[in-house]
Amino acid sequence: MAMEDPDKKTEVVLLACGSFNPITNMHLRLFELAKDYFNETGKYKVIKGIISPVGDAYKKKGLISANHRVTMAKLATKSSDWVEVDDWESCQSEWLETLKVLRYHHQKLSSPDPTNSLQNAIPLTKPGRKRKQEPNRHDPIKKKNQGPDIKSFPQVKLLCGSDMLESFEIPNLWKLEDITEIVANHGLVCISRAGNSVQKFIYESDILWRHKNNIHLVEEWITNDISSTKIRRALRRGQSIRYLVPDAVQAYIEKHNLYSPESEDRNAGVVLAPLQKHASDSKN
Repeated sequence: MAMEDPDKKTEVVLLACGSFNPITNMHLRLFELAKDYFNETGKYKVIKGIISPVGDAYKKKGLISANHRVTMAKLATKSSDWVEVDDWESCQSEWLETLKVLRYHHQKLSSPDPTNSLQNAIPLTKPGRKRKQEPNRHDPIKKKNQGPDIKSFPQVKLLCGSDMLESFEIPNLWKLEDITEIVANHGLVCISRAGNSVQKFIYESDILWRHKNNIHLVEEWITNDISSTKIRRALRRGQSIRYLVPDAVQAYIEKHNLYSPESEDRNAGVVLAPLQKHASDSKN
């Protein structure tokens, strides 16, 4: 019987979802902090970082077109040899739950099939039960033949700041079953400032506490308070954003005059897509 290589490290892919409106140096630092954290454990090897800007259908106030946001993200990561931008999510006509984006990238990495699509973005296994689609007579064969391969697939983990984690408690923003599947099947990597109350937040949530071993908390000792909101505010006021965003992003913003009082009013008064969808789902 072949023994497992004790030195073999689990490969990890970090996925960051969000508006990136615009992408900032803070967003890029999240990846570097997470990579350092995993590498220092000696158990993991980060092989890739993926930035997935949200689509226009998200309807967030002040959200400029996905085309511009994706282009800026690509400019920002041009010099990186491991972080890349994926525009699959931003190209969808409808807003997608973060879980579906996680599933998509998980299956894209675990299957070379080029037809991988939203239709295929289904959970491989639901927490606590087997997939109904699989006939029982096939189970032993699948376990025997596919077990080692599945284990060797990279793990796709959701990279976020403490604000995203704490947004789990906002009514109708996230579906309970989505949060469960994210932390149970994929995992979270949360970058937070030293002394932040993220651990208390996890303690107060039964779901997060149950899967706390799959939530990696990374303390940010060199604090970084840059936010896209503050970048847009500075631009509206004609103030410099140099050294807050990559130079190429600053040049692109100036060339296309992207952020203005008018652009900040885009989607004003429109209900955010997840709130609209989940509120309507709860009524049905």
